[in-house]
Amino acid sequence: MSLAAYRRTAYEAAGAVAHVGRRSAAVDALLAQLGARRGGFITAENPFSRLTPPGWNARAMRRFDEAIRRLPSAAGHGGWRRWREAHRLVAADPRRLLVLARRFRQRAIVVVARGAPARLTFSLAPAGSGRAACP
Repeated sequence: MSLAAYRRTAYEAAGAVAHVGRRSAAVDALLAQLGARRGGFITAENPFSRLTPPGWNARAMRRFDEAIRRLPSAAGHGGWRRWREAHRLVAADPRRLLVLARRFRQRAIVVVARGAPARLTFSLAPAGSGRAACP
């Protein structure tokens, strides 16, 4: 998935929608409901942003849900055009979420914090960039 595609994707959990670079009052309210100031949208589906069979994705999400069972979270999805995958908004320190993203071979997460715009953060260097993070 290209950087532009990540930025165009709508990230949703429990009815609250986030877009990279924009602040969302609904996401702020959901974070407050989860008892957190910050968190992130993360998935275990489609590792390295490559389309993976539905059965594989379902098993990966079950393992992911087990990994976050002690963290406050809300189920949701992300999508743009024909791309759609399950996500969770997990209320946790973004550094912890980046560790999870690397464990589940995710290129990036969308970090959210109350009162701030959503931020795309790479857990693995974007193809050809040599960098590990994008503001």
